[in-house]
Amino acid sequence: MGPVINEGARKSILDYVEVGKKEGRVIAGGSPVPGDGYFIAPTVIADVDSKARIFQEEIFGPVLAVTKARDFDHALALANDTEYGLTGAAYTKNPEKIKKARDQFFVGNLYINRKCTGAMVGAHPFGGFNMSGTDSKAGGPDYMLQFLQAKSIAEKVS
Repeated sequence: MGPVINEGARKSILDYVEVGKKEGRVIAGGSPVPGDGYFIAPTVIADVDSKARIFQEEIFGPVLAVTKARDFDHALALANDTEYGLTGAAYTKNPEKIKKARDQFFVGNLYINRKCTGAMVGAHPFGGFNMSGTDSKAGGPDYMLQFLQAKSIAEKVS
């Protein structure tokens, strides 16, 4: 795994790890890694409540908060119970659950049976819902329109 972008990002992510140590149980990682760059050990924090800060906020680092769901419907409810919605993934071979995820999982990019990072440039427009972005997605067919100034002109012809 590569380093995070800069010292500020590393500090922010490690601050989240410290919060996570109080909100759950660290089962892997949780510390910086020495090296030429801003490395952080991939961190997994289990037994996290869905209202916990590390569940509710976007960390943008190698930190995974694990929360148990009763069933698929509860998992969708948990996934949607945040003000963020950049990307998400659902793993199932059940066609009914896939349809339900497509209809009820509110994220900018929804991935079925694959990881939820690594949007393919030119194939997966990128952007989210709510506090994770706007409806127009970077890289999508409508993205360039964001750089244009819309103008409507009307002239009455007698």
